[in-house]
Amino acid sequence: MNSATVRNLLVRGMLAGLAAGVLALVVAYLLGEPSVDKAIAFEDAHSHEHEMEVVSRSLQSTAGLATGVLVYGVAFGGIAALAYCFALGRVGRFGPRATALLLSGCALLAVYVVPFLKYPANPPSVGDPDTIGKRTTLYFLMMLLSVLLAVAATILGKRLAPSLGTWWATVVAVAAFAVVIGLAYAFLPVINEVPKDFPAALLWRFRLSALAIQSALWAGFGLLFGELAERLLAPKPAAATSGSAVPAAH
Repeated sequence: MNSATVRNLLVRGMLAGLAAGVLALVVAYLLGEPSVDKAIAFEDAHSHEHEMEVVSRSLQSTAGLATGVLVYGVAFGGIAALAYCFALGRVGRFGPRATALLLSGCALLAVYVVPFLKYPANPPSVGDPDTIGKRTTLYFLMMLLSVLLAVAATILGKRLAPSLGTWWATVVAVAAFAVVIGLAYAFLPVINEVPKDFPAALLWRFRLSALAIQSALWAGFGLLFGELAERLLAPKPAAATSGSAVPAAH
């Protein structure tokens, strides 16, 4: 793949990430923000210390939320586009659209779902401020481990395919990924700092909304980027203009 194609895919990936970010922003505003507001209300009702807000809640839930989600979408869209350039043609006989959807699904799984199952997202008022550094480090360690293991599983599947066939090579690679991730879940520290009186239903809704936001982001990216990549890499032949072919005179 030449540099011009890589550059074009990178631009399309960032644009697709921006558009997917808009979709995720809508989901975040409709599903996530109500849970955040309720969690903040819980914190205010149970805290004796009231600090002055540096940034107002209204600004956080509008401009702040939009900036964070859209920048995240553009950044990960660019990274995913570069990964797509490497993966295209190397992960099976998939076309541009199918490769984009496969990559998006794997990214959602490795970058978010696997770390989320070990260290799920928590709303405001959940978590000790003194352990935020430790919690952040463990989360990103789990994310890095998940991504590296996903790459290793893909390589393993490719190497086993000639001897086991595509189906069984995939089964073995996925099983190996699951086993190692399971070991990581078992040996990494458990963090449970949810207050005893925190509403379980609110915590559940917040975590579901966080998962919905990421699912909307990566599904939107996969569909849109796949379409843009398809048009770039496999353009449809132009329809023949009527009357362009003149029959030869005899």
